[in-house]
Amino acid sequence: MATRKSSFFVAFLILLVAMVATVAQSQGNGNGKKFPYDAASANYRVLSPHPSGQERAFCLARGSCHFKTLICPSECKKRKPKRNRKEKGCFLDCSSKCEATCKFRKANCDGYGAVCYDPRFVGGDGVMFYFHGAKGGNFAMVSDDNLQINAHFIGTRPQGRTRDFTWVQALAVMFDTHTLVIAASRVSHWDDKVDSLTLQWDGEAVMIPTDGEAEWRANKEEREVIVERTDDANSVRVTVSGLLEMDIKVRPIEEEENRVHNYRLPEGDAFAHLETQFKFKNLTDMVEGVLGKTYRPNYESPVKRGVPMPVLGGEDRYRTPSLFSASCMDCRFRGLSEIGVSEGAVDF
Repeated sequence: MATRKSSFFVAFLILLVAMVATVAQSQGNGNGKKFPYDAASANYRVLSPHPSGQERAFCLARGSCHFKTLICPSECKKRKPKRNRKEKGCFLDCSSKCEATCKFRKANCDGYGAVCYDPRFVGGDGVMFYFHGAKGGNFAMVSDDNLQINAHFIGTRPQGRTRDFTWVQALAVMFDTHTLVIAASRVSHWDDKVDSLTLQWDGEAVMIPTDGEAEWRANKEEREVIVERTDDANSVRVTVSGLLEMDIKVRPIEEEENRVHNYRLPEGDAFAHLETQFKFKNLTDMVEGVLGKTYRPNYESPVKRGVPMPVLGGEDRYRTPSLFSASCMDCRFRGLSEIGVSEGAVDF
């Protein structure tokens, strides 16, 4: 009887160790980094389309959707509709949801990872807050071991106010040895049909095609970078493989918005700025930045709940010397200490 109990106990221990190892493997590799296959939503291999034209994908993500095939709905057959970019695209989700749905490929300013308006954030924890920064200032939105995202703020301070109204005008995405800059051009009068979005890759201006695939690619050994238009002008989706996806739209401050919020904007500047929604992959548990820290596993937001404008401070901790600098009080990026791009390369 004792031998039987001992054998049962040993078997139980082996099973317990295996379960712990499985859980650890699904959560990370022991140093705070998540495995690539845990970025489940987009972890799939594209298959040849169904005879109906509906695109398909073979899911590689671990979990309930592992090795299953998803097919796009008949209402949105393609992941990247080109004929009319105002159509919904097919979103294949190989996470535990295991579904194919139709979605507009635009920034959702109320969704997780959103940075919109003046500027209003929705963190990785789902909590909404405002971070005012300062006009002309640069701040670390995300700073991790292998990723730094800085934002350049534009703004104005009407007479009688004690602080600036601010908006995000440019983003610098730094990784490996590269820098990708997405910015809104300064324009005096807004026209929806005129493209006011600019793109730079390692300091060189690049053009995003408007025909064919309507996308620009940089195929590097380290990772692939894709910038594709999601509308005829002023709207793109940016993908950096293994790191992030961003939906970005350039928009102005309109006359009614200026009146309602009492911005009192000076004439001759539409204050074109970015509305962005981020989706991250493989962030470490110690990620920093105004937005980045809200993705920490046990992060608790210090902002006051239930007030009209919950404000998060930290300007001193996240201010960087330039848009292209990875230096700040709490920055973690170790790719390059200073990115070799001229500040004057972006029209502020």
